[in-house]
Amino acid sequence: MQNKTIAYDSKVEGEVIVTQADAVINWIRKHSVWPMPMGLACCAIELMAAGGARFDISRFGMEVMRFSPRQADCMIVAGTVTYKMAEVVRRIYDQMAEPKWVVAMGACASTGGMYRSYATLQGVDRIIPVDVYISGCPPRPEALLDAMIKLQDKIGRERSVKNLFPAQAESAQLAGATKES
Repeated sequence: MQNKTIAYDSKVEGEVIVTQADAVINWIRKHSVWPMPMGLACCAIELMAAGGARFDISRFGMEVMRFSPRQADCMIVAGTVTYKMAEVVRRIYDQMAEPKWVVAMGACASTGGMYRSYATLQGVDRIIPVDVYISGCPPRPEALLDAMIKLQDKIGRERSVKNLFPAQAESAQLAGATKES
């Protein structure tokens, strides 16, 4: 039997939808991802193409590219990350509000690509956590759309409600530990 997260029966409930809080929160989050493009090299051109009419990333609710970390929740690192830029990428990631996700677009962002030098970071996952990797040099816009669909699936499986009030959950755990002592 399939586990349904959203149920509706107009004969029994009238105009009421019964669901889980996680399902609602995750549905809203996964259909309103606002990417922050970190276009550092040639992959950025393919990132821009994904926003065009031919590929239309807006079908997934991701057309609002934000260039302010305070307004974005998904960083797309597209291209080669040098050690000089690594500090900037990390600072921008730290300024993004929770929850936040990261997509490493292209071979250079994922592994350093063909650049095995003292100046190139060998994968952006050394400075920030990456949720989805996109292979290719440069990857096509279709690959970015596929990665964003995978990110939406990941967001849909998250436990959202327990993360809404982390300070209260932490204090409740501490109170429980004190009572047991």
